[in-house]
Amino acid sequence: MNKEIENMLYREDISLAPIKKRLMAFFIDEMLLSLLLIVALWDSFRVAITVQDMIILTNTFVLEYMVMKIMYQTFFTMKYGASIGKLTMKIRVIEIKTLSYPSVVSSLNRAIIRVVSEMIFYLGFLWGMMDPARQSWHDKTAKTLVVNV
Repeated sequence: MNKEIENMLYREDISLAPIKKRLMAFFIDEMLLSLLLIVALWDSFRVAITVQDMIILTNTFVLEYMVMKIMYQTFFTMKYGASIGKLTMKIRVIEIKTLSYPSVVSSLNRAIIRVVSEMIFYLGFLWGMMDPARQSWHDKTAKTLVVNV
């Protein structure tokens, strides 16, 4: 990790969020968003009889689902510094420069790159597990860190 960032975190008594907490937050958010998609498309899902019908239905709305994920991540990160999953796990996102909630631009950048990372076999998330500052691709591009509350 960059010594300057490390010193700043130490000086402010801030610690990086562990990977386990980030994974649990991710899982919570994915379950909430999936449930929201099912509720929104309930009439269509109710008619789908086979698993293949459900997969086809889900694939039909993949673009809308990605937009929903971007809006969700952007709004909650900008407004609260954390998604519902992160709030539950008592972790939050901060901008490195200000050590406060990310701006609208940083939040939007982070949300878009997060979805891109998911589309590329979650490689950005894997990167974050090996990075000393635990920064995934979306954290790197938005210049953010995920820390304990």
